[in-house]
Amino acid sequence: MEELLAKYEEILRWLKMRLESGELKPGDRVESEHQLCAHFRVSRQTVRHAIALLEEEGIVERRRGSGTYIKATVNVQEKEEKTMQVAVMTTYVQKYIFSSIIQQIENELSRAGYGLQISFTNNAVEKERFVLKNILEKNMVDGLIAETTKSGLPNPNLDIYRKIMNKGIPVLFINSYYPGLDIPHVSLNDKLAGKMVTNHLLKCGHRNIGAIFKADDGQGHHRYAGYVEALMEADIKIKGMQVIWIDTEEVRHMKEDAGWILRRLQGCTACVCYNDEVATKLVAVCLEQGIRVPEDLSIIGIDDSDLANYCEVPLTSAKNPV
Repeated sequence: MEELLAKYEEILRWLKMRLESGELKPGDRVESEHQLCAHFRVSRQTVRHAIALLEEEGIVERRRGSGTYIKATVNVQEKEEKTMQVAVMTTYVQKYIFSSIIQQIENELSRAGYGLQISFTNNAVEKERFVLKNILEKNMVDGLIAETTKSGLPNPNLDIYRKIMNKGIPVLFINSYYPGLDIPHVSLNDKLAGKMVTNHLLKCGHRNIGAIFKADDGQGHHRYAGYVEALMEADIKIKGMQVIWIDTEEVRHMKEDAGWILRRLQGCTACVCYNDEVATKLVAVCLEQGIRVPEDLSIIGIDDSDLANYCEVPLTSAKNPV
């Protein structure tokens, strides 16, 4: 189902489409704030937010006492020659589900006659910035498919994404998105996934269900929302002590933090995990501490990756159609 655009995004898209079609040209005056408010039935604050974003992208300029104009130097279609190359930037390449995703992207691009340029960020904003600046400066691709980096946190690289799009290079996000950018995304319905796995545990008779979510990725926040919604609909109190938030680095060191994690899950009969990687690490922690899975603690994951199948205790997991 297509996601509804925020009102300011509607204004952005409408003005950009008119610019790309030639209806608006460099130097033309954009409709007044009052006219835009009436056309889109929105507040002046919403219009000003949209204009501010266009100004930040270098598309328009405001002239005091005169109005808003398309910049004389703007060129949203600067890139004309096709390279038949598409850049794909993911957080990782070989591990977890990423090799399957990249393989499917490569299959589709090959059918269309395009080559693939792969980069990875290790979920680090510094590496993301390096890759994006390289794409911007070399101008050697026709498009960018990007997995967001730590999308649960404010990101300092949004300005580079805007500059890439200003060059006429389309961008598509996968797995998550940045709320501050008007860019389409293809991703799992993470809230529904979180709700599904929680409901599965509820149907199995569990009432004391803990959870572990990633704090620095947007998917973790959405999956938490689904977990909470399922418990509330079942009239079960959400216990903050039993919800554990970890970041990318802490996932790697769950074994060292075993005591802290198990204290937080004390009294729980089941645990919803952010993904299969977190779930398999929790299984290892439990078995090492003499906690039987699933007899003492049922553990459920998300993504239905190979990790779920080859875990020492095979996991139930929500399928991600990679």
